[in-house]
Amino acid sequence: LENIEKINHNTSLFRFALPEAEQHAGLPVASCVITRYPITKKDGSTGYVIRPYTPTSPEEARGYVDFIVKSYPDGKMSKHIHNLKVGETLDVKGPIPKYNWEGSTIQNVGMIAGGTGITPMLQIIRKVFSDKSTDDKTKVTLVFANQTEDDILLKDELDKYAAQYPNRFKVVYVLDKPQQANWEGVKGFVTPELIKEHLPTPETESSIVFVCGPDPMVAALAGPKAKDKSQGEVSGVLKALGYGSENVYKF
Repeated sequence: LENIEKINHNTSLFRFALPEAEQHAGLPVASCVITRYPITKKDGSTGYVIRPYTPTSPEEARGYVDFIVKSYPDGKMSKHIHNLKVGETLDVKGPIPKYNWEGSTIQNVGMIAGGTGITPMLQIIRKVFSDKSTDDKTKVTLVFANQTEDDILLKDELDKYAAQYPNRFKVVYVLDKPQQANWEGVKGFVTPELIKEHLPTPETESSIVFVCGPDPMVAALAGPKAKDKSQGEVSGVLKALGYGSENVYKF
């Protein structure tokens, strides 16, 4: 662990140095890694807590990898990472490719993210709007759901993209419990009406809708992933609106 940058009341950015200063993490967009740490089980043997995380460091970064981690009251790995001190280490294995964006020709992208579910979306957003990108056609709309204003991660960066690419990137903030009386975003939850208003329709050519967030949210919107962590069937709100496996991807 090289550095810790506090983002809000329960979330921080953790930068881990790679073994070599010029080492490339080799994390394709979009991919995740597996983290683990050892524990002593009741019988005295060694076990492991294992959790996947999506790095948020730039694809071209060398010598380090970043993770944005929210500390959950019952989250064994998130609490472990938050308790790490600079200089301590974390076991990381990967990359585990998820959705291969490289060479993608999709031009209409919808995203529904909840909380730290923003991390794989950020990988794709950065790729699409990178200075090195030759893509000048892809349009992205992000519906980003959180509890309160303080829970909105990376808002400055997202707003910067929206200002820089007003015809190609739009972000819709949804808060369950806004604290400010003058909150100008959406109040409540991600509803069918909200999806129909902002995201590509099932009939939109060259389109996809990405979904990532807490398991109950993903299940309600797009159906749960299968037990083997494969996509599983599309159900829930998106199926009711006419979407299918050909235009929905669950991170």
